[in-house]
This record gives sequence, structure tokens and C-alpha cells, in this order.
Amino acid sequence: MNTKTNPIIDLTFEFTLELIKYSELLDNNRKYSISNQLLRAGTSIGANVHEAQSAESKADFIHKMKIASKEAEETKYWLMLCLKSNNYPTPLNLLNKIEVILKMLSKIISSSKRTISNN
Repeated sequence: MNTKTNPIIDLTFEFTLELIKYSELLDNNRKYSISNQLLRAGTSIGANVHEAQSAESKADFIHKMKIASKEAEETKYWLMLCLKSNNYPTPLNLLNKIEVILKMLSKIISSSKRTISNN
């Protein structure tokens, strides 16, 4: 059994759990369309990061991480809409976490690209 932790997997998993709670809060406030969009994009981040761990090649790994990054950008967009819209619960903690996730993904992608070009 592998006991080594992977920070991006851990962070995206924790983020997804918090996002699910926030989406449920939106549903309770009848903000269904934003909730659905946010849930789809937000849960896709961790799913793609997790899938990248079984990538067939370094290029496949980078591709999956890029998809995760795109989904994170979309999630940030929906969270910013919630922040700026009237009558929406404030998602500040989620916005802070998505910024950390975006920075980590960017570093992972750029360092992975460097290892390909150095080989």
C-alpha cells in the first residue's frame, strides 16, 4: 500500500468535498443553474488530476493536467459570479483554494513540460 501523499490529489479532493457542500447550499437557495455548472466544473478538476496519475505517457499526464487547469479556471469563473451576485452565499474559502489549485497545476504542467524537453 502506498502511504506517500500527493498534495494536488489531496487538495483537489478536499476542495471537491467543500464544493459539494457549497452546491447543496446553493440548491437550498434555489440557485440550481449555477449550482449545477459549478458542481460539474469543480468536480472535474479532481477527477482529471486523479486520472492523470495513471497516464500512459508524460504527454498524456500533461494533457490531463491541462484539462484540470481549464476546469479550475471555469470553476473560478462560477465562484466569482457567486461572489459578485446578490443573494448568493459568499464562496471566499473556495476562491482561495481554487487559486492555490491553479498555481499548483501551473507549476506541475510547466515542470512536466521541462522534463520532456530535457529528455
